[in-house]
Amino acid sequence: MQKEPMTDFGFQKLSAELNDLQKVQRPETVIELDIARSHGDLKENAEYHAAKEKLAFIENRTAELNDLMTRAQVVDPSSFPHDKIRFGSTVILEDLDSEEELTYTIVGSTESNPARGLISYHSPLSKQLLGKEEGDEVSVTLPSGRKEYEVLSVSYKEIDFETK
Repeated sequence: MQKEPMTDFGFQKLSAELNDLQKVQRPETVIELDIARSHGDLKENAEYHAAKEKLAFIENRTAELNDLMTRAQVVDPSSFPHDKIRFGSTVILEDLDSEEELTYTIVGSTESNPARGLISYHSPLSKQLLGKEEGDEVSVTLPSGRKEYEVLSVSYKEIDFETK
């Protein structure tokens, strides 16, 4: 069973979603399904079919969340040194071709948001950066092609998941 690293924030977020699905959305959808069923002819009953689809989605998502939470490994990235790139590190890279600086923080797959610089621990870039240190030059293979970077800094910064 592959462990899924995540912060406490990510674990609490998954837990809240699972709780909402099980205690709010599923019971409401079961009631909607019963009401729609009482309207008669199920072949042409759009409300019945919509409620049935919604219930199937809820049950699939619940199973997915249960699996993720079973495999969750809550990691406190502030508890270890960030002398090398690891889970929770904030990394500043310089693209050696364009001289553009890029900043990424390595987080759990359920917490990633590439547009905000939060990249999954399992992403191709993260996997190739793990263990590298400040000053290292690294050649990475990405879906967009080969890139050359220099690691300008590796540090731990409080991870801000919620600012838009």
